[in-house]
Amino acid sequence: MTKPHGVGPYVKVTQRSWPEWVALIDAMGGRQLAHPDIVPLVQDAIAHLELKNHGWWAQGITIAYEQHIGRRIPGQQGDGTFAASASKSVSGSMDAAIAAWIAVVDGRTSFNGLKVTDKPSTSATAKWRYWRCQLEDDSRVNVTVNETAAGKCRVAVQHNQLVSPEAAVECKAYWKTQLARL
Repeated sequence: MTKPHGVGPYVKVTQRSWPEWVALIDAMGGRQLAHPDIVPLVQDAIAHLELKNHGWWAQGITIAYEQHIGRRIPGQQGDGTFAASASKSVSGSMDAAIAAWIAVVDGRTSFNGLKVTDKPSTSATAKWRYWRCQLEDDSRVNVTVNETAAGKCRVAVQHNQLVSPEAAVECKAYWKTQLARL
């Protein structure tokens, strides 16, 4: 399971103690608001700080707050589901890497005991290659390939819409074994 968000970096960068953050977000109605409604409020609260990515910091503070008040557990997404991810670096071009992935999964009608409900799809941009499929439990598998250095790529699997942290742990192990076949 994922560890809870540590609040130390948020306290350090904002110069606001964690109890002060909790009180501020509570005062903004945080306990009654959904995640997407809290984030812009936190972003406004840190807008005066010289940060590279205010949105990233606001997301992190909001997630830590939601864990603090018991709204979500570590690893849980904002919609209550969980995700598993695994990645592997491979030699070659992005096209070669996605072709290798497709060779590993070609013809498969199920993954980790879950049937594929839609034919897997692929797409590409100048910087990314994608492979996606939907499974019978409404979870979704997204594979991305991007170049990390000349002649090197990262193949990453993200399995979303999982129902529990245990399912996420199981899926992470499963996808690591699939990536090992590359």
